[in-house]
Amino acid sequence: MEDPWPLRHLVLRTPRLELRPDDDAGLLELSEEAQLGVHPPDYMPFGVPWTDNKPSEWMQFYWSTRAAFRQDSWTIHFMVRRDGRVIGEQGIGGKDFALTRELHTGSWLGLRHHGQGLGTEMRAAVAMFAFDHLKAERLTSAAFDDNRASHGVSRKLGYVPDGTDRVAIKGRARTQIRLLLTPEAFAATRPDWSVEVTGLDGCLPLLNSGVVDN
Repeated sequence: MEDPWPLRHLVLRTPRLELRPDDDAGLLELSEEAQLGVHPPDYMPFGVPWTDNKPSEWMQFYWSTRAAFRQDSWTIHFMVRRDGRVIGEQGIGGKDFALTRELHTGSWLGLRHHGQGLGTEMRAAVAMFAFDHLKAERLTSAAFDDNRASHGVSRKLGYVPDGTDRVAIKGRARTQIRLLLTPEAFAATRPDWSVEVTGLDGCLPLLNSGVVDN
């Protein structure tokens, strides 16, 4: 019988972390982590200020993203676990990926887990997943110009600036910097470990990757 949701078998493993696509149990843990703090109260790092919303609305967002999953437009929200507990979320997705070969990433990590290199490790994991396993040709991200932590991760992994946008957040105009990573740039900066990927074969048609199962 065909598996109706093969993403439930997909796992990415790094030296310290395990990343699995969201499920309801993982989202409940993610909500608990978010309520312990994601960023300082006087700073909003997100283009959509979701941390101002109720936890029930956070859950609804992830459910709606999962429900809207299509081959030509998809996002995977990986629950990031350390020692078995969810500590943050790493998203990756794109539109018409079979043609564009481009994916976009976004992530957050519970405030109490900052400063340990975990943000770099989880973004490196999805970069390896995108380039090595899905054969992406471009990986994009974005961060406000004053988000030093996010830009620090991007520089470590080889991202370069790719333009700017002006956006209104909570009644204030802010500058968002678009960022671009290519396989060639990542090859010069990638960590000395490789991500372990299991459960991918059944997901490849769903991700419209154009990669042939081996």
